[in-house]
Amino acid sequence: MSMGDPIVSVAGVLRRDSVLDEPALIRAAQGGDHSAFEQLVLAYDQQVLRLALNLLRSQEDARDVYQEAFLRVHRNLKTFRFDCSFHTWLYRIVTNLCLDHLRKRKVRKEEPPVSDPSDPAADRMAMVAESGIHGDPQRRLLSSELRERIGQVMEDLTPRERAVFEMRHHQGMRLRAIGEVLGTTEEAAKNCLFRATQKMRAALGEFVS
Repeated sequence: MSMGDPIVSVAGVLRRDSVLDEPALIRAAQGGDHSAFEQLVLAYDQQVLRLALNLLRSQEDARDVYQEAFLRVHRNLKTFRFDCSFHTWLYRIVTNLCLDHLRKRKVRKEEPPVSDPSDPAADRMAMVAESGIHGDPQRRLLSSELRERIGQVMEDLTPRERAVFEMRHHQGMRLRAIGEVLGTTEEAAKNCLFRATQKMRAALGEFVS
């Protein structure tokens, strides 16, 4: 493809102006512009990895999902028809891959993977609980227990409950958007979130009372 090709020039303008005109990038990538596709990946790669990490709580599985998700996006981008936002379409791919991992994990009855405490995406709720505990051994112990309990509760949630809880509380997504990602209704997403929240509160009662 030559530098004079219109698709390349569109992506070039976007890079020079540092403006992410997402529809133009998508159309350019659909037309075979690799640099436009790379910009789409860069725009979402951290969000995708964070979502996979928080859902799967395993760096290895999260990396696998990350790679497979963008491979699927690359293979299927030409089928994207702007019926929904690119964000929704991408998250649907990532979430379905994560749900498949979680379901297989449940079937195999694997031991839950141990989260790396140094991983910034391991668990935001535990991080919030750690605020202000430095220098207080008792509070550090409670924080460690809380992190462990949260990990246990997350493993006990159904794959869909975990996905909804993550997207609502860690990704800050609206219930309507969550429903779109999961291919269900806003009301169904709301009910799923309610069940997940009730389970979390019941398990963490002594910590949040």
